[in-house]
Amino acid sequence: MFKRRREEAEFTEDEEKRNPLKELVGMLIYMGIVLGVTFLIITFVGQRTHVSGESMENTLDDGDQLIVDKITYRFRDPERFDIIVFPFHYKENTYYIKRIIGLPGETVQVADGMIYIDGKILEESYGREVMQDPGIAAEPITLGEDEYFVLGDNRNQSSDSRDPSVGLIHKDEIIGRAWLRIWPLDSFGILEHQ
Repeated sequence: MFKRRREEAEFTEDEEKRNPLKELVGMLIYMGIVLGVTFLIITFVGQRTHVSGESMENTLDDGDQLIVDKITYRFRDPERFDIIVFPFHYKENTYYIKRIIGLPGETVQVADGMIYIDGKILEESYGREVMQDPGIAAEPITLGEDEYFVLGDNRNQSSDSRDPSVGLIHKDEIIGRAWLRIWPLDSFGILEHQ
């Protein structure tokens, strides 16, 4: 009986010696899973982005931190007034954030500071002031089946679809839809698109 207790004690001691190794392996597996899930979320679901500049004021301010929803457009098409993020073609790692104004198949024109969609004035409340420069939209632009016309809310301080360097945005260029403002904390909340 004494011998059995001693064997049990030895077995318990060996088990205790192995526990730190098991804990380390378990922790490494856990960290691997967390990193893998984080990678999948950033790649396919959402990512954090930083607003730089004043082109989207008063909706978004310079320095705002946002979460971009990257999954919605896998299930539905972008809609008018959605705030989207897309890459700028002429500068690596630079992304623009603008509001969708014109949808595929529509004809967009800016005349007398007003936006016309298929010849009718667009009723919207996002632009801060009358546009001074219609850019390439001075003449009617008919959008292709996967093209979008975008504008910044601060129309006279925005480089957007009116500028040939930005131009029309194709659906496959859209990274996602601005969804949640996380900074500053006093402005924390879901962004309104419609």
